[in-house]
Amino acid sequence: MEAVTISSKYQVVIPREVRQQFNLKPGQQIVFIPYNGTLRVVIIPPVKKMRGMLKGMDTKNIREEVDEAR
Repeated sequence: MEAVTISSKYQVVIPREVRQQFNLKPGQQIVFIPYNGTLRVVIIPPVKKMRGMLKGMDTKNIREEVDEAR
């Protein structure tokens, strides 16, 4: 684990080892989630990788009756 420093513009550099381990590319998005006094970084997968992610999901009763009436 490598420590990084926050710049005066509140930017950080992701260490090379971490970029390679998670195959991070320029332009890829991440989200910061505060949780119990910690900060978690979650990688947002590209839309192409999400294809088929919900395959086989039961779609019955997803919408509420109020939405269906509209």
